[in-house]
Amino acid sequence: MTSYKDKKVITIGIVHELTGLSERRIRYYEERGLIFPDRTKRGTRKYSFHDIETLMKIANKREEGVQTTEIKKDMLKEKKRNVREEMLRGQLNAYFKRKE
Repeated sequence: MTSYKDKKVITIGIVHELTGLSERRIRYYEERGLIFPDRTKRGTRKYSFHDIETLMKIANKREEGVQTTEIKKDMLKEKKRNVREEMLRGQLNAYFKRKE
């Protein structure tokens, strides 16, 4: 089941209001491959609460002077780490279920 934080239902205008980031800046982060909104049939961008959290992390790092290329590298490392953790959890669950 999908968490409400992952549902892409928020428009860019609302994201702007919630984050304080300009719509131009939000689109720029999309162009840089840091955020991935869904699109409606008419092309309207739709964001999730998770996307908003990601945008705030990006904005904080940018204020610290971190370049978008470094942010992207860090995000990819974190994603790989999360995938490895999920795989390990799955292997552990399978192992202990066999023991039961």
